[in-house]
Amino acid sequence: MRRGFAVGEYRTRLRAAQADMAQAGLGAILLTTEPEIRYFTGFLTRFWESPSRPWFLVLPAAGDPVAVIPSIGAALMARSWVRDIRTWAAPDPDDDGVSLLADTLREIGGPVGVPSGPESHLRMPLAEFERVKRASGLAFRDDAGIVADLRAVKSEAEIAKIAHICGIAGRAFDRVTEIAQPGVPLSAVFRDFHRLLLEKGADWVPYIAGGAGPLGYADVISPADDTPLAAGDILMLDTGAVWDGYFCDYDRNFAIGRVTAEQTAAHAQLIEATAAGEEAARTGATARDVWQAMARITGSDETSGRLGHGLGMQLTEGLSLTAKDHTILKPGMVITLEPGVELAPGRLMVHEENIVIREGRAQRLSRFATAPLPVI
Repeated sequence: MRRGFAVGEYRTRLRAAQADMAQAGLGAILLTTEPEIRYFTGFLTRFWESPSRPWFLVLPAAGDPVAVIPSIGAALMARSWVRDIRTWAAPDPDDDGVSLLADTLREIGGPVGVPSGPESHLRMPLAEFERVKRASGLAFRDDAGIVADLRAVKSEAEIAKIAHICGIAGRAFDRVTEIAQPGVPLSAVFRDFHRLLLEKGADWVPYIAGGAGPLGYADVISPADDTPLAAGDILMLDTGAVWDGYFCDYDRNFAIGRVTAEQTAAHAQLIEATAAGEEAARTGATARDVWQAMARITGSDETSGRLGHGLGMQLTEGLSLTAKDHTILKPGMVITLEPGVELAPGRLMVHEENIVIREGRAQRLSRFATAPLPVI
């Protein structure tokens, strides 16, 4: 599996953005966040963990992108296809890229679009954003959803990367029997599962969650504690592992020591709901349609939370499978199917798989689980 993308991939993304910019009447788009900058440049680094420096990419209405970045990132950005790289010595408490960015925007021209819809944020101090706007003398407005819409539909090269990390996670899930036994603390299972993911080829593992208990678990986002697994527990492990900047996001349930009829039935119901969601997830359907197909089987209502979401360069991105999301599914969208059922008040079981929308039936990216609940 090749890392990165051919330059043609980035040029295709830029041309699509510029075509949409022309329709929206934008002279430039200003990007400040990691996935958006990486989408158009391939600039992949863990240095984003440091919040002390802002990073900027300007997409002009015509021509190639302009990177306006701290000098520490110049060498890495120069390895990308971007050739116009403008730097300053950051952090600079007096002028942390403000003048350089304002000059660049003024040179390119406006109006300037900034992603402003759901899940967007501005990764720079708000006071300095106001300084940039004043110094540039340009009009600023939202980007008309251009960047989010482009990112929602994955190329075949992107889909291949997501499928690859799904396969890595699947091979790690196959080895859970080696790390989870009665008496083993849940925290140790989490650490060992993290290790398995790395051993199988994940670049890093930003997200591991799960839970354990005889009647399911209380939530699906908690960190692990030191409570030992006990015979009769249901163990769930959920991972968002990364390969070359792309996520998988799916989970698996296991019975510890023995399995009850109630647990077996709940797991079978989840598998049935996932299959219904997969069948409904077709081009032209809406996110609500997929939610409804699963909700009919699990008995979920609008207060139950979403039953899946978009997936790609971020663990969750784009659409949500809820009763209120009417996003139309298009070929190339990658989504998760994540139904849940309640086994007892405050105790639940969830199941999650990853698929990509195609012209006909959706294509599976994770290796779907089957109805029998595995017993460890």
